[in-house]
Amino acid sequence: MDPLLQIEPAFNGHKRVSIYQPEQPGLIFPEIPDFKSFEEERQYRKKHLVAACRAFAEHNLDYGFAGHLTVRDPEFPELYWTNPMAVHFSKVRVSNLILADHQGKVVEGDYAINRAGFVLHAAVHGEHPDIVAMCHAHTIYGGAWAATGRPLPPISQDAAVFYEDHVVITAEAGAVAVETKAGNSVASYFKDVRAAIHQNHGLLTASRHSIDEAAFWFIALERCCQQQLLIEATGITPKLVTPERARYSRENVGSPFIGWLHFQPLYERIAAEQPDMFT
Repeated sequence: MDPLLQIEPAFNGHKRVSIYQPEQPGLIFPEIPDFKSFEEERQYRKKHLVAACRAFAEHNLDYGFAGHLTVRDPEFPELYWTNPMAVHFSKVRVSNLILADHQGKVVEGDYAINRAGFVLHAAVHGEHPDIVAMCHAHTIYGGAWAATGRPLPPISQDAAVFYEDHVVITAEAGAVAVETKAGNSVASYFKDVRAAIHQNHGLLTASRHSIDEAAFWFIALERCCQQQLLIEATGITPKLVTPERARYSRENVGSPFIGWLHFQPLYERIAAEQPDMFT
């Protein structure tokens, strides 16, 4: 069975169900595609991985060669696609993506692999076979908030998406994650959560469904960190969303399908404006 179809139950039994689903029939509404072959799904995942990299560039989430995005291959789940080492997010394209295994060996592609990316992502993918995609970048607001060693409180509907669905990782805090043991320490925290704040390091997001979801929630988490820092700078104690409403928001505006849906306008615009991504 197609790997993407296997995860449909996580979308409330139907991959197209959401509170945003139009009640009036016949209207245009984005839908997760069905795939007739592994190759068709592979190309879909690669294109959306490239678009995610381009989106990171547009949101100024780049920092030198730091930052890595990964998505499993649909046919060979022990392999994953990732962005090439020392290539700016804005210059990633389908043709320069790397296919690597969990031991860090490049199986397909001309570029080297980012060792920190391999150590972190391979460990997470290896320990959690349900995780399809993962994102990490060195960002301004995420890095600043990570220094506090605190989880994000639900100060808004956007922040409520991460309520009880992210963790603070203190293992290997501040260390350069190029040793295998560092990756294993981080990986152990990713059970049943979509995001992590790695103390003195930065943000990580993971998806059991798509690179689209993982990328959008990373962008969203960075914005939430920015909002939290702005609130704290005022010295005013914010009103919090109640636990009941925060959980409702998380389940309905923070579902895996909604994460995928949020990314589609980004994908469509980037694909139209930057056709070189497909070369």
